[in-house]
Amino acid sequence: MGRATAHLFADEGARVAVVDLQQDRVDAVVAEIVAHHGPAAAVGFACDVSDLDALRRMVDDVVRELGGVDILVNNAGISTVTSVHRPEADYEANWARTLDVNLTAHSRLVRLCLPFLTAADGGGRVVNIASTEAIVATAGLAAYSASKAGVTGLTRSLAVEVGRLGITVNCVCPGPINTGMTEAIPDEAKEQYARRRVPLRRYGDPEEVAHMTLNLCLPASSYVNGAVIPVDGGMTVRHT
Repeated sequence: MGRATAHLFADEGARVAVVDLQQDRVDAVVAEIVAHHGPAAAVGFACDVSDLDALRRMVDDVVRELGGVDILVNNAGISTVTSVHRPEADYEANWARTLDVNLTAHSRLVRLCLPFLTAADGGGRVVNIASTEAIVATAGLAAYSASKAGVTGLTRSLAVEVGRLGITVNCVCPGPINTGMTEAIPDEAKEQYARRRVPLRRYGDPEEVAHMTLNLCLPASSYVNGAVIPVDGGMTVRHT
């Protein structure tokens, strides 16, 4: 989803900072965008978003390269097994890592980018990527569900707090999407799940999530603030 979002924003004329834990993935996406839009269209940085010092350095680098931050998309996320039946050391490590990446990093990046978002022409935009796991839940993913529910709460609180600065803060909750996080699921299992749970009877594509993210950053959405929007083919509203 991050790759699709970076491409879509670049297609619309934005200068994009691509950030990922792995340098090779950063380089690949930057190269794709630059090939289409020229060398000024994208810069890239490897960063562990759970590391506050690394986040500070990354934001400094982005501002140095791009001159500021008008839009922040908090998309980084991991999913680890956190069943209550796991051994204590394993559970504690997975819980801490998941919340650090999925929730705490979002809050830290908003704080670090706040001066630049405040100065953005027309008002800054923040889009936090949560999950339908904030609305429904899967057994054994306690930390993931808790972190994503935390993202929706963080979004609402920040929307109230920084709205007076002209900054909107919204949240997208993707449902079952064909991404790196779901690629290990067998196709047959995906098809069965989609037929059973999703009214549109399919997994979504990353671009479909990216378009919602983009829409929340357009001038036409300047009065949308504090929204939590599922992009899930109707999964979370299906009763039977």
